Amino acid sequence: MPSFRYIALTAGGERTSGVLGGASEQAVLNELERRRLIPVELKVHKGSEADAASTGEAERSALVRVKSASLAQAYGQMGDLLRAGVPLLRTLRLMAEKKADPKLGAVFKRVSDAVQDGRELASAMGEFPRVFRPVHVAMVRAGEKGGFLEQALARLAQFVTWQVELRRKILGSLVYPAFLATFGVALLIGVFAVYIPFFKGVFADTELPWLTSVVFGISTVIRGWWAPVTLLLGLSAAAGWWAMKVGRVRERAAGLVMRTPGVGAVVRSLAVARFCRMLGTLLGNGVPVLTALEIAKGAAGLPAMERSIEEAMTAVRAGQTLEPPLRGGGLFSADVLEMISVAESANNLDEVLLTIAETIEKRIDHLLTSLVRLIEPLLLLVLGLTIVLVAVALILPMFQLTAEVDIS
Repeated sequence: MPSFRYIALTAGGERTSGVLGGASEQAVLNELERRRLIPVELKVHKGSEADAASTGEAERSALVRVKSASLAQAYGQMGDLLRAGVPLLRTLRLMAEKKADPKLGAVFKRVSDAVQDGRELASAMGEFPRVFRPVHVAMVRAGEKGGFLEQALARLAQFVTWQVELRRKILGSLVYPAFLATFGVALLIGVFAVYIPFFKGVFADTELPWLTSVVFGISTVIRGWWAPVTLLLGLSAAAGWWAMKVGRVRERAAGLVMRTPGVGAVVRSLAVARFCRMLGTLLGNGVPVLTALEIAKGAAGLPAMERSIEEAMTAVRAGQTLEPPLRGGGLFSADVLEMISVAESANNLDEVLLTIAETIEKRIDHLLTSLVRLIEPLLLLVLGLTIVLVAVALILPMFQLTAEVDIS
């Protein structure tokens, strides 16, 4: 008998996990429901009979990453096919034949094989966490249980498309500032590596001002120590990346970013928009509120937001509303909190959350535009000041030599 590893929520909202044996995935789901557990994730247990035959290939497939744009298109096509009356298995086979994205086609081939063997679509998708995120799996599971899978896939396509467009918008806004920064760094390295050494020979026997000595020292480091410096910078970046995995360091770094003028407002708005969009989409697809909050917490990306969601989950378990704990987090504006409070009373929280997300996304456009307009002149100012300082450092010894000649 195959074994399945599950992650579920109790009636009180507590997270629990374990391994259950069953004749099929549906049998395990039925057992979880009998125990009054809400399944969040269900996978074939590694080493079980059902898993032994295909472990190697499945593990290789599970490591695959695909483009989000291709995934959004696939979800939309699946929803259209199911709405047109095409059976689920045939729909998955058609997705497996996708030539535009062979990696995604291979993943759908594995998913279709699992569905043909009697597994649920959501469980089969859960075997590929790098392709199908927990929010995707939860929405599909709710759609399967509620009998509205095609609508769930259509909404999922919209959700992934929103993520893709938001990412493109942010990256597009940063292209020109990144170009300016790269150009400025390359220009300064060229000046210090090629131009400055010429003047070092000219002023070889001259007592140099401190600014000139600093500039010549930087030039010496860049020319003679570039390899160790590059290695040191690489190690520092790796150490920083590792340190960001430590909760306390990550929280302090996030707090610093949140306090940065301009940047903090954008990061805060992005976190709130992502939370509202994700929670609204999940609730609109029939996902239980505690499960939806658990998934939203895992994708929050901001320690302050994670704490707010955790407090909201505690409040929901106690039969309270979402608005008070969200207010205490300090991330949500007063108008957003008021809309959430009214929506909870009117029982249309999912619709209002999506409306809030759309409003904040428009605000993000304005914030990004303002931030880029601020960054561009700052970069030009820093580059200009650096070049002026280098020029002054080279001119000072000339004035000093001229003064010595006049005195003699």
